[in-house]
Amino acid sequence: MFNPSQEDVRRFFCSVYAKARGAQPMDAMETLAGQWIAEHPEYHSDFQDLEAAVSRVYPEGSGQTNPFLHLSMHLSISEQCSIDQPRGIRQAVELLTHKRQSLHAAHHEAMDCLGTMLWESQRAGRPPDGQAYIDCVQRHVTRD
Repeated sequence: MFNPSQEDVRRFFCSVYAKARGAQPMDAMETLAGQWIAEHPEYHSDFQDLEAAVSRVYPEGSGQTNPFLHLSMHLSISEQCSIDQPRGIRQAVELLTHKRQSLHAAHHEAMDCLGTMLWESQRAGRPPDGQAYIDCVQRHVTRD
C-alpha cells in the first residue's frame, strides 16, 4: 500500500502544477491530478512555492481549506470510482454527477461523506465503513 507523507503529497502536487505550467509530460496520476488542480484556480498560489507549501500549516477550525487534502480527496474518489471500491461507489458518484450535472460538484458532496466515514472510523477505532460511505453518497442523490 502506498502511504506518502504529508511532505510527499505536497511535493507531488507542486510538481504537477509546475509540469502543467511548463507543458511537460506527465504520467497518468499526474495528469489526473493536473485536471483537478485546473478545476481549483483558487489554490494555484499554494503550489507555486514548494518550500512554503511543505511548511504551511492549515489549522483545524481556521476556516482555511487545505488544498493538498482537498485535491487528495478528489484523487481518492477518482481512484475509488475507477476500480469501484468500495463496491457501489462508482454508481453512486455517477448518479450524483448526473443529478448535479457536474462531476466536480458530485465529488465535493462525496468528499463530505468520505470525510465523515474516515472521522467516524478513527474516532471509534474501527475500519472504515464502506457501506455507510456509499449510503451517504446515495442520500445526496435523493436530496434537492
